[in-house]
Amino acid sequence: MKIIVNIVILVFLGTSVSQAQVLDDYFKIAAENNPGLQAKYREFEAAIQKVEQVNTLPDPNFSFGYFISPVETRVGPQKARFSLTQMFPWFGTLRAQGNAAALMAEAKYQAFLDARNRLYYQVAAAYYPLYELNQWKEIERENIEILESYKTITNKKFENGVGTMVDFLRVDIMLKDATTNLSILNDKEAPLLTRFNKLLNREEDALVTVEDSLVAQALPDNFRKDSLLTNNPVLEELDLKIASSEASEEVAYKQGLPKFGVGLDYAIVGNRPEVELPDNGQDILMPMVSVSIPIFRSKYKAAVKEAQLMQESYSLQKKDFANTLTSNYEMAWFEIQQQQELIELYDQQIQESNQALNLLFTAYSNSGNEFEEVLRMQQQLLKYEKMKATAATQYQIALAKLNYLTAKTY
Repeated sequence: MKIIVNIVILVFLGTSVSQAQVLDDYFKIAAENNPGLQAKYREFEAAIQKVEQVNTLPDPNFSFGYFISPVETRVGPQKARFSLTQMFPWFGTLRAQGNAAALMAEAKYQAFLDARNRLYYQVAAAYYPLYELNQWKEIERENIEILESYKTITNKKFENGVGTMVDFLRVDIMLKDATTNLSILNDKEAPLLTRFNKLLNREEDALVTVEDSLVAQALPDNFRKDSLLTNNPVLEELDLKIASSEASEEVAYKQGLPKFGVGLDYAIVGNRPEVELPDNGQDILMPMVSVSIPIFRSKYKAAVKEAQLMQESYSLQKKDFANTLTSNYEMAWFEIQQQQELIELYDQQIQESNQALNLLFTAYSNSGNEFEEVLRMQQQLLKYEKMKATAATQYQIALAKLNYLTAKTY
């Protein structure tokens, strides 16, 4: 079944902009509904639960023994024994484990923030092609109307003997091309709508409000570049991972130190009927202290080395990402400047093409000659109008990418 297209053009003719959904509204919808972003937040929440797991003492150990053959002692036969032991890691181990887990949880949150910013960029990159499509469709519809009027004019001139059938046929051919192009553009709406709505986790044919004009504002040099390497969540994430690895190194070192245990032994003792003793049948209570001796050092040394290597890895990743971030910023900035220059160029070309077209059409109306030049200039004008719409779209996409790179807050 054909998808019903629901694109509404926002016309600023006495209507309030606040009554229509704009791109910032779609950012909010995407942030609330996108399953990929929700999954990232669940990872952060799961990482928080890890802090409590590693920040507590190990479970105490309880044991019970029953003597099948009672063991005779001076005060009577032992019948059963209960033992309760609690081990304690080296001083500061739990704190270091908690710090490592907490820092890794904060890193997960920074990864969530980056995923959110990247989602905003993806929403913008899917939104602006809808504007471009609408502009192309409107341009093509106007082109069809003009060609239909040309067709009527050429037919009348041919009937009056001041034109040729070739002119009529040329218009008819171009009219069929324009009609086919418009049909293709209409078919293109469905996949563009699907891509956009699925980022918002909505139905494919959900209503999408698209602005009818875009403004390519002149931006100052080094726009937002000061926040490029200071507020980026990925760099913050790597810093936190480095700090977490440093805490993990401390944990690995402390785990290689002795662990202490305290406990109680309680033995149930029976009576000795053949003798009379002051403590006859008295149960035995014995405090205990234990110490683990970590003599197999290789695993602890390997854990320390692993943490150190991870610190180096994260540091190198940070440097590599900072380099990539800087180069991507320069490419996005170049794209913004390029598209801005193209928009200015196309504005001039459209203005001059309109002037030339009016002169050519006036000459044709008077003499009936040079109609081919009229059509050629009309198509040239059509091309410049479409190229301007594309340049405006690419400008906004490049700006959205720059906002992502510099971690703009909305």
